[in-house]
Amino acid sequence: MTMFLASVANAAEAEIVLQFGADIVDLKDPATGALGALALEEARAAIRTVARRRRTSATLGDPPYAPEELIARARALMEAGIDDLKLAVDSRTLERLADALKSLASEVSLIGMIFADRAPAFDLLPKLAALGFKGAMLDTSDKSGGRLLTHLDVAQLEDFCARCRTLGLLSGLAGSLEAPDVPRLLLVAPDVLGFRGALCRSHERRGAIDPAAVTLIRDLIPRVGCIDADSPRIDWRLLARGFMAGPEREHEVDNVFVRDFVIAAHIGAYDYERDAAQRVVFNVEAAVRRLGAQSDDIRGIFSYDVILDAIRLVVARGHVDFIETLAESVAEMLLRHPRVKHVRVRVEKLDVIDGAVGVEIRREGAADASDVRLSIPSGKTIGHPRD
Repeated sequence: MTMFLASVANAAEAEIVLQFGADIVDLKDPATGALGALALEEARAAIRTVARRRRTSATLGDPPYAPEELIARARALMEAGIDDLKLAVDSRTLERLADALKSLASEVSLIGMIFADRAPAFDLLPKLAALGFKGAMLDTSDKSGGRLLTHLDVAQLEDFCARCRTLGLLSGLAGSLEAPDVPRLLLVAPDVLGFRGALCRSHERRGAIDPAAVTLIRDLIPRVGCIDADSPRIDWRLLARGFMAGPEREHEVDNVFVRDFVIAAHIGAYDYERDAAQRVVFNVEAAVRRLGAQSDDIRGIFSYDVILDAIRLVVARGHVDFIETLAESVAEMLLRHPRVKHVRVRVEKLDVIDGAVGVEIRREGAADASDVRLSIPSGKTIGHPRD
């Protein structure tokens, strides 16, 4: 499950994001930098307000760090009851502060912040794990320079999250994120999505927290622990919680499509096809059950960006021999979404002949499959009468 982190600048804002569903209350001063350190008295007041009703985190300020000051601030926040401490990391910082950071990591949860707009090096992740950090988070240092997805594509973000999982690190994504980014980023399964500007009035990160904006982000991220043991086994990473808000219109279906999307893919069963990428064109159509939400409410929308990102993620995973594999993988990823009734995926190779060769598949969602079978204790199956 993905947790919703809300950055606040004072105790009053902490109370608002608590009331409207944040999983982690993050303390920072947005007026003094990407990781601006909140004044200690303000931080202590916010921690008292949270009163351990949620997890809390706090920034240790923007680099460069003086070891003595870093440790002093960390210990003051630890004494106040903070759960996680965040600091910017690069190779030089980790080398210079290795001893101090290893000592702190034995006492408190440390999160390494890597700036996506400063040539991020994912080879820092093993170093963080070796020092005892609990997690790593991507962010942006220049908040006027674009969103996280401006600097890194979904394939790179999936790679980051996968590397974190392999190393036993929590993964977090932040960086001027907006509401439409949420369904796309849920595809890569981060442990945390972090927000500040999107939660503020007029999306001005130095402005006041807007309860309606907090509610919107909360509705787009599935709540931690919202699934009980008897719930259907579906992949909630692709499900924005708001998609389930309101009754479905049983007979209304939206066809969301992507047409003529050309992308370079490593594909082919012949040896000579392994030397270079080939142009592949995708045409994908997803039949999506309509909800009762208004059509201008993002919580009721299945975005074509999710289809595009599914294609990009499948292609980025490396060489495959057959276009059928690409088509099946895209279909399988989209059908994890509980609102998708069926998908049609057409994949064509453009560099084989003067024209195109390819395959088109149509796959049903679990609820609409024409031959649904249920396992029962006797080992028999229940199917349609023709069985």
